[in-house]
Amino acid sequence: MAKAKNVERYYGTGRRKKAIARVYLTPGKGKITINKRDIDEYLGQEVLKVIVRQPLVATGNEGKFDILVNVKGGGYTGQAGAIRHGIARALLEVDNDFRPTLKKEGFLTRDPRMKERKKYGLKAARRAPQFSKR
Repeated sequence: MAKAKNVERYYGTGRRKKAIARVYLTPGKGKITINKRDIDEYLGQEVLKVIVRQPLVATGNEGKFDILVNVKGGGYTGQAGAIRHGIARALLEVDNDFRPTLKKEGFLTRDPRMKERKKYGLKAARRAPQFSKR
């Protein structure tokens, strides 16, 4: 039976809206894999790729870690935000000295904005039925 290599792995969970990302950092060349697909294949928009890489750029760790991400729920934008949050949390496990930088940029704060629930008597969260005087 083959014995698993003793490779350092750093873990962080990120959340945004309905999206949940499990992020694993391993020392490497900077390859980002999301749900077994390359970042360029998974995230189409360049803006989303920039969002995902923001914590690495802020801490100067571009190209130092291979990133493996499992993400589910939400849309692409929410998932990108969740991945960013997860990477920031995983970087704290690497070195706690990154905390002031990440905190200042706001990458450690869980974005509390969620979809508002639909209320009874209304068509949506705040959308009321059309009013007619007669």
